[in-house]
Amino acid sequence: MNKINHFVGVDISKDKFDVWDSKAGHRSFANQPKGFREFTKQLSSNSFCVMEATGSYYQQLAMYLYGHKISLAVVNPISIKRFIQMKLQQNKTDKSDARMIALYGQEQPGLSPWIPAPEYITQCKQLQRVIVIYLKQNTSLKNHIQSLESRGVKSGVLIRSLKRQLKQVRQEIALMEAEMQSLIHQYDGDLFVNLSSIPGIGKKTAAFLIILTNGFRDFDNYRQVSSFCGLSPTEHSSGTSIKGRSRISKRGNPYIRNQLFMCSFTASQCNPQCQLLYQRLVNKGKSKKLALIAVCNKLIKQSFAVAQSGIPYDPAYRSRIVCQ
Repeated sequence: MNKINHFVGVDISKDKFDVWDSKAGHRSFANQPKGFREFTKQLSSNSFCVMEATGSYYQQLAMYLYGHKISLAVVNPISIKRFIQMKLQQNKTDKSDARMIALYGQEQPGLSPWIPAPEYITQCKQLQRVIVIYLKQNTSLKNHIQSLESRGVKSGVLIRSLKRQLKQVRQEIALMEAEMQSLIHQYDGDLFVNLSSIPGIGKKTAAFLIILTNGFRDFDNYRQVSSFCGLSPTEHSSGTSIKGRSRISKRGNPYIRNQLFMCSFTASQCNPQCQLLYQRLVNKGKSKKLALIAVCNKLIKQSFAVAQSGIPYDPAYRSRIVCQ
């Protein structure tokens, strides 16, 4: 990284990507293999490309650059947005964004080179996206059926059609989940079993945690995982006049956040550490919702510890260490 002196900012969209660097200025290429080849011809061994994690648009170019041994970093779009605001940049164009992304790369020492997730993780993420779509359809169909039945429409072609669709959607969800768990068992089976051993963490949640965190290999500590899931607390206060309530950030994947929140109900009853935490907070006068969010973070902490240690959940683990 110390030898790199050529930072290239890439602002990517569905059909094209704009590039800016100090040597060649602004250029634009098609977001397809031909454009990738034209782009890489203008790079050297000391080039370092920086781009945003913009949906799925960046993935093909990132994989192409990685395959051709070109250094790159894929940055959270929020970081770039805050950087542009800090620089008081007023213009909002593809060209200006590419230039600011390049400047971000120059001014942020120690950017971690991007390494693609294993192929099975990519496949599981695709399955997960489809599952989320089907879950939304499931909720919509179920609500529509309940709405009709509440108005006295309990039979007929409309109800039968909706129920057939609901049954089909649920079958597809089951198929996608089975395929996802099969892939995880094949490549990360031990981790899946260990996570499932945590009281309150079900198989679905264990699978989603592995997929979203790349088996917890993309994070250095559990706090990063908590922030990634949008469960880290945020405080808004200033001086004596502004005293906002502490809230969770709600950034990141909403589905895993909802999954963990549902898990917290069970964990607060059957997971010894979570149960103690929940009761302690409630006894202090904290709301039950706040206590459940704290339980979510405790589950993340336990999951990270299990992933790092490589052993199943053991409620007596800490006490054993103290006794030793």
